[in-house]
Amino acid sequence: MKSAIVVFPGTNREQDMAEALEMASGRPPAMVWHRDSALPEADLIVVPGGFSYGDYLRAGAMAAHSPVLRSVAEAAQRGVAVLGVCNGFQILVEAGLLPGALLSNASLKFVCRDIGLSVANGGTMFAACYEAGQVLRMPVAHHDGNYFADTDTLDRLEDEDRIAFRYAPLDGEGADRFNPNGSVRDIAGIYNGSGNVLGMMPHPENAIRADQGSTDGRGLFAGLAAALG
Repeated sequence: MKSAIVVFPGTNREQDMAEALEMASGRPPAMVWHRDSALPEADLIVVPGGFSYGDYLRAGAMAAHSPVLRSVAEAAQRGVAVLGVCNGFQILVEAGLLPGALLSNASLKFVCRDIGLSVANGGTMFAACYEAGQVLRMPVAHHDGNYFADTDTLDRLEDEDRIAFRYAPLDGEGADRFNPNGSVRDIAGIYNGSGNVLGMMPHPENAIRADQGSTDGRGLFAGLAAALG
């Protein structure tokens, strides 16, 4: 699997993502600067987490207009796999590759902790190594992760099986605490209509080693490596 990671001013998870991709595929990913207008040949393009442009104006809004995002959108239309994590999810939404919006957390506070993540759709290359309904442990670290969309959009996501992950309680966790940001219908990640673009708020790249507290993120990258060669 050949992969590429898009890097913006303020990105801070590109090295974590590179480690996860190389662990799964045996190949180091290409790093692509946001001002580049062309992408290298890649089976997977990743827009990683961080605070692109310092989250000024609105999280992901400025990055969505970077030259490289036009190339990412064109690649997605051709069927290339695209993964956006945390700020990457925000950027894909702002760029129109995914529907909805990421609002400020309901608490209006930055949230950084492990959460439970239920696999809502296990039938895609992103979730091929998981079982539907399986609850994973992964960290979140964001201030603007509150997913929102209008009722028609939410119903369409449900009907088309495009909800990838939902927040879910970990063992012993109270039902009033498992959703870290107030996302509507507990949505933590969604697919585009073709299933080749995934945006998610939790960080699978920070759940690949035992010393991180969980290895549940490995499955996402292993599934991609198996599907994309």
